[in-house]
Amino acid sequence: MNIRALQYFIALAELRHFRKAAERCHVSQPTLSTQIRKLEEQLGNDLIERNSRQVLLTSFGEKVLERARLIVDETRAIRQLARDADDPFSGTLSLGVFPTLAPYLLPHVIPNIRQQFPALSIRLFEEKTEQVMNMLMEGTLDAILLAPPIDDDQIHVEPLFKEPFVFVAPSDHPLSKKASIDIEDLKTQELLLLEDGHCLRDHALAVCQLSGALECLDFQASSLETLRYMVAAGSGITLMPILATKPPVTAIDNVVVRPFKAPSPERTIAMAWRKSSLREELLLAVASVFRAIEPELLTP
Repeated sequence: MNIRALQYFIALAELRHFRKAAERCHVSQPTLSTQIRKLEEQLGNDLIERNSRQVLLTSFGEKVLERARLIVDETRAIRQLARDADDPFSGTLSLGVFPTLAPYLLPHVIPNIRQQFPALSIRLFEEKTEQVMNMLMEGTLDAILLAPPIDDDQIHVEPLFKEPFVFVAPSDHPLSKKASIDIEDLKTQELLLLEDGHCLRDHALAVCQLSGALECLDFQASSLETLRYMVAAGSGITLMPILATKPPVTAIDNVVVRPFKAPSPERTIAMAWRKSSLREELLLAVASVFRAIEPELLTP
């Protein structure tokens, strides 16, 4: 039985879509389909029901999925034991990061990780929190960066730092004239927010609820950069995590950034991994590098 075929089957069972499963496994769709067909032939039973609308597991497939996950996890653990026997700070570290953090934090930290762990290769995956969480649980990733809370007793969460939010507005907006913003200043103001699926949207909505601000229902952005340019165009105001306003991010004309008065709204950034991971020594060491981010990057 081919371990790789089991990995393909697990991806298909979780995504219920051949193309998406193939993309996750970094193979072509025909390759994935062929391997799963061969696995079914070896087992003498169908694992999935195939129709034009969706992929469903058979009752046999549901039972095999549970065992396949155990086999893949144990195989990965054995390989990791072999690597760590030589050097726990070598090999490949697969790290998932969500989009409203990745481009603004990683350039400040990854060079330091490479310097401290020269024998370590880092593979980075930028996806929304729900997706990187799924990839962590299935074993595709060693660890993820996320903004808690997270409710899963199988996951260890290592807090790294607090990231304040800042107020972002066009230069002619009345609140732009203030040196700092009181949370109550947002009362009845309409904020431009990200679309569903971004954890930052949930944090911003929490600030709206606290301050009495409202969501602008005419527009939802797919990225922080879209939000930034919508503000520059005079389309509204928003909140951003402070790292998204620091170099190497380029300042844009007609966009003003203002800090909040204490206590400032903020989000916690943490690193998480499976409690069953055999790489905890390395993961704690990498977390300490993230935690040592320059304080001025988190200061308005």
